[in-house]
Amino acid sequence: MKTKKIMAVLISFLLILSLAACGMSKDSKKNEGNKDAKIASLLTADPKTKDEASELHQKLMAQETAILSENNALWEKVFMSADKGMAMIEDGGNYGDFLLKTIEGAKDQFTADELKILKDGAEQIQEIEGKLTVLEQKFPGCGKKPSEGDMSVPAENGKPKENSDLMKFPSFEGKDLDGKEVKSNTLFAGNTVTVVNFWFTTCSPCVGEIPELEALNKKLSEKGGEVVGINSFTLDGDKTAISEAKDVLMKKGATYKNIWFDSKSEAGKFTSGLYSYPTTYVVDKNGNIVGDPIVGSITGKKQMEKLNKLIDQALASSKI
Repeated sequence: MKTKKIMAVLISFLLILSLAACGMSKDSKKNEGNKDAKIASLLTADPKTKDEASELHQKLMAQETAILSENNALWEKVFMSADKGMAMIEDGGNYGDFLLKTIEGAKDQFTADELKILKDGAEQIQEIEGKLTVLEQKFPGCGKKPSEGDMSVPAENGKPKENSDLMKFPSFEGKDLDGKEVKSNTLFAGNTVTVVNFWFTTCSPCVGEIPELEALNKKLSEKGGEVVGINSFTLDGDKTAISEAKDVLMKKGATYKNIWFDSKSEAGKFTSGLYSYPTTYVVDKNGNIVGDPIVGSITGKKQMEKLNKLIDQALASSKI
């Protein structure tokens, strides 16, 4: 937008415009080259200690996030077209492979230039994921210290729902993944606090935070609360999606409740209005949403601090 305004102002000065355009092109290429060089440098780094590995892990994750954020609109289209039947890349697979397969399947939706941007980004993520795997094998647990920039994936419609005047969590009548009925009024009223986590099966940061959510659920259970997951692929009781979600949860050792409901319900419409995954809400025992949602993975220190503050607020209100 700024570039367009500058170009409009200078349009009467053809020589200056020409020079500016040339300079912008060079700067753009230089910045792109700098980014590529930085990633290449990180990929060749050889940490000697776990602390060094953790620091490198953070930097690599930050680069992966930057790749997805840089061309957000294009990546939104990629995630919109993701095959819901494609299993999450969990057992030694590579998230970059998943992205490349998804891009290939949706290539008719993009121009040649857009495809190049996406494929180049996916290939860089593929290399980064490979390096992360090596780090985690050589220094187990090094990935437990995530970057301050919390990773998230664009959701399906790309637009945030206006939540400023939203007080109550939308009501629903659904089921858990084993078919047991769950109603919002009894769910929230039966807990001192409910942490509602929206995710989907092929979302890498979503799956990556499941262990933290499991640990949080155990902690909350001691205070009369719980974590509840809502996998957007499982809405309307999609049997294939439910089976795949249960498989991912089992592999991650998750025991906390996951539910689904009708996509046409108020809660279903609310889910469709989300713009990033994972997104986590805190709900008090009266069904009120407490504060703003946590957008992105809760594995980061700052994100977890925000979440804990909201939980404390919900617990305090339950005593009133």
